Amino acid sequence: MDPAMKPPVYCRSSSSLKYHLNAKHPLANAEDAGPNTDVVQKSRRQTTLFECNRGKPVSTALSDKLTNLLAQWIATSCRPISMIEDDGLELVLQAATGDPSYKLPARRTIMRKIHDQYAAEKAAKDEKMVEARCVALTGDHWTSVNNDNYLGVTVHLIDASWELHSFALGVMKTEERHFAEACARQFLDVANQWGIADKISTIGTDSAPNMVAAGRILTFEHLPCVAHVVQRAIVMSLREGGFDGALAKCHELNVQQASLGQVQEPLVQDVPTRWNSTLEMIKRVRRKRDALHTTLSQQKHNLALPTNAEYEKLAKLEKLLEPCRYITELLGGDKYVSCSVVLPALCHLQHAMKISDDDPAYIVRFKSAFTKDLNQRRENINLEWLKVATALDPRFKDLKCLPRAEREPVWAKLSELVKGEEPALQPLGEENPEPPKKKTALLLIGSDSESDDETPEDNTVERYKVEPSASLDQCPLKWWSEHTAVYGKMAHIARKYLGTPATTVPCERLFSLAGHIVQKRRSSLSPENVNKLVCLSDWWKKEK
Repeated sequence: MDPAMKPPVYCRSSSSLKYHLNAKHPLANAEDAGPNTDVVQKSRRQTTLFECNRGKPVSTALSDKLTNLLAQWIATSCRPISMIEDDGLELVLQAATGDPSYKLPARRTIMRKIHDQYAAEKAAKDEKMVEARCVALTGDHWTSVNNDNYLGVTVHLIDASWELHSFALGVMKTEERHFAEACARQFLDVANQWGIADKISTIGTDSAPNMVAAGRILTFEHLPCVAHVVQRAIVMSLREGGFDGALAKCHELNVQQASLGQVQEPLVQDVPTRWNSTLEMIKRVRRKRDALHTTLSQQKHNLALPTNAEYEKLAKLEKLLEPCRYITELLGGDKYVSCSVVLPALCHLQHAMKISDDDPAYIVRFKSAFTKDLNQRRENINLEWLKVATALDPRFKDLKCLPRAEREPVWAKLSELVKGEEPALQPLGEENPEPPKKKTALLLIGSDSESDDETPEDNTVERYKVEPSASLDQCPLKWWSEHTAVYGKMAHIARKYLGTPATTVPCERLFSLAGHIVQKRRSSLSPENVNKLVCLSDWWKKEK
């Protein structure tokens, strides 16, 4: 063999060679011990996890990205900040990055990132507010598990592209009692913080006396939550219809099932503050009727089970409550127009509650009580605003949900609004596509027009009335986006009225988020951090 081709001799000790093999060739060294040994499996696992980036620490850019994502995950998913100290999470990220030396950021770093992300997102929301000509608010109070009071406020607007936006403005801790003056002042404080006090058109709250009184103090239009109105009518009607006994037995069945440990499909509890819970309880009890009776027959209990007659009453009550559930869910959406649907929805409920000759006495009492109570509450839900909103919805502009005598005053009111509407500011550098009024007035000389001062705006409402109605499955915002140039000022009024929510459900959803954040184990969270975490979670979830 040529001396030049002779392999190099390893001049160091065998211990050094073993170290070299373990460090640089783990599989080659481990296979000598056999393919099924722990050494081989461990080496393969390490190679799988770290071979892509072994020996390369996480770069600064990747570390910053991971920190931002961790902060976003904690805020969006309502996770406690202590998650950042979890050893298991650190192991997962070490495996994902291939850097066994990666360390999770500190709590202060995550909170600083959350504050920075809140500031960035708030700036984006501020831009939407500046561009909007008018906005609508909803607000309500909430009590946490620590008996701390918070005021939640959401905003709703339609932008220049006719897209509906709904997001949280804040969840602020309040120290004073909820008197009307204090509630009104708190709403104004939120509006001033966001610089929208002069743009607010309506504010929606529940029908609590203090909120109604606060609505009278404020200069904005007040819209009581229609879902609360419907649910209160249901509660009053259940008492008059004589369903208390059957519903009480359903409640006892729920308690008994829980004591027996049946959790595969638990019964639904009837809770006065939880909408449609009575309907869900009835449906679940009727569906599990046989299983419940079979199970309870094998147990010692003092329950009075529902009789066949009571089950029949529950079946009829379920049919009556189903339209109420549909209306409540329909009006509670915040991703589509809901204000213009209120009067058609209430008209639908009135039709569903008409008394027929086949109705038993208890159904007649329920329908009569429901219709009477709903009509009384209907007078206090700002009908004038709702009528104009219905007329501006191309799906319901025929106003068939109103008596004939009430339709013409709605159009007269809309005509007044069009005449009083200020024209939109024209962007600089854009030429006016319409000729000046003085020039068009010359064309009226010698014509048969009744008034020389008549302008195209005077006929806007009349032209809109004769337009074909849109189909029920058509989006009214899309319709207006296609007709904005035709109706001008009237389109700006439509933005104002159609952007108003029918219920305070958006605030209720906000409190559901807050309930995941303000917990007993997180009682030390400052009000500022609660507000930012709730807002970030709401904003990011809606963007997704």
